[in-house]
Amino acid sequence: MEKKASHREKVTAIVPCYNEEHNIRKVLESVSFADEIMVVDSFSTDKTIEIAKEYTDFIIQREYEYSASQKNWAIPQANHEWIILVDADECVTPELKDEILKTLENPGVDNITGYWIKRMNHFMGERINYSGWRNDKVIRLFHRDRCSYQDKQVHAEIKTDGKIAFLKNKFYHNTYTTLDAYYTKMNRYAAWQANDYDKKTGKLTPYHFVIKPFWGFFKHYIIQSGFRDGLPGLVIGYIQGYTVFMRYVKLWLLRRDRK
Repeated sequence: MEKKASHREKVTAIVPCYNEEHNIRKVLESVSFADEIMVVDSFSTDKTIEIAKEYTDFIIQREYEYSASQKNWAIPQANHEWIILVDADECVTPELKDEILKTLENPGVDNITGYWIKRMNHFMGERINYSGWRNDKVIRLFHRDRCSYQDKQVHAEIKTDGKIAFLKNKFYHNTYTTLDAYYTKMNRYAAWQANDYDKKTGKLTPYHFVIKPFWGFFKHYIIQSGFRDGLPGLVIGYIQGYTVFMRYVKLWLLRRDRK
């Protein structure tokens, strides 16, 4: 682990994971600059833990419910006030590392409690420049005691009583392993979204099963220029529409206590 500067705030890197033996080494190497590395494992059955032990002894385990729940459970256990949270399919680039360390020299100026970080997204082995992912960003550098995740099962973001600023450099992000795995992930998201949407969605109609899925595809592929990303852009648009359709199918099943 690299020598730490004495004139900056210390930082804990939190890495949630489950069966990430194909990713975990790369992500842990990318956060080796942190003063502490916490691996939050959901009882992996592959070599994830074995590899993680090469980088840290701070490994905690909990059954996975959903992302926000897992992260809110882990965050208070960090020993340092500032957190850099990195998912297992992300990496901190060298440029982002340098900016984080510089920012931590004076991180809370003007009541700033967190920082947006943009992501360089890759899918099917290609860099995605459009398809609705162009301005993808997440709050991942934040103050432990003043920030927490919204209680949502999908796409929960940080809530805080302070201000959020931006970092200039980006995460490397590759959410794709295989197409089958990505479909499985989107089906899981659709099931979680059904729970989130239950209270705010009225009677289900053809609008939910036809118009909204078509709009999901049209928005990503046409309006957000997914066609400029080639075949990966077409696949992203299709899967976005499919996920919306499955969200409401699963909500229909949920309301009838079926699976």
